[in-house]
Amino acid sequence: MKKFKLIAFDIDGTLTQSKLPLDVEMAGLLCRLMEKYKVAIISGASYGQFQWQILDPLACRPEIMKNLYLLPVDGTVFCYGRDGWQCQNDAPLSPEERKRIQAAFGNIFEESGFVKPDKIYGELVEDRGAQFNFSALGQEAPIVLKEKWDPDNKKRKRMVEILKRTLPDFSIRIGGTTSIEVTKAGIDKAYGLSRLIEKTSIPKERILYIGDKLFKGGNDEPALTLGIESRAVENPEETKKVILEMLE
Repeated sequence: MKKFKLIAFDIDGTLTQSKLPLDVEMAGLLCRLMEKYKVAIISGASYGQFQWQILDPLACRPEIMKNLYLLPVDGTVFCYGRDGWQCQNDAPLSPEERKRIQAAFGNIFEESGFVKPDKIYGELVEDRGAQFNFSALGQEAPIVLKEKWDPDNKKRKRMVEILKRTLPDFSIRIGGTTSIEVTKAGIDKAYGLSRLIEKTSIPKERILYIGDKLFKGGNDEPALTLGIESRAVENPEETKKVILEMLE
């Protein structure tokens, strides 16, 4: 473990349960980790979601927060905490691209052979600027319902197959617990992690990536294409064990 200089994490299913903030134990472990390593957190989530999921629960000493990098929307937004949080943004999807993606999700339940849920909690499809995020029960659905809807990812794999025929020139991946992420081709976590390497000058051999969707078609899989050493976890409790190993 000593060879690593930076530890990168996914959020939902890795650091937290889907759409929930860091728990007290995880927040404390991340603060301890930042005493020894640089830490990066990358997700398809917007910066606003990073704020309440990650930053608000963290109570680290101010001087170690400079060791934290945030990469919202798969790294199309790059944030660092020197003299307050500063973010650099890439170009978002064009209006025409937005229309195409919205249209592709229009009848996705019917086209996939699934019954659309009777109740949708919040937005079904969220526009995050450089990414569209589809959440099958809505962006604000209770975690207990989300965990039951597609535990083996089979429903979303079917949906992704259909979306790839409609949107062949976009990157489409399974994310979170009930979500599907759509970005411009080539915009995924490999893109974001490459940007991280460029910005920090830390070589990929000194980076460890930890995520729960490293399987084929998962939104963490692109990290493998960079040759970054990766560790698959099933849930935040497993992530805590990995962090404790690194702190020994």
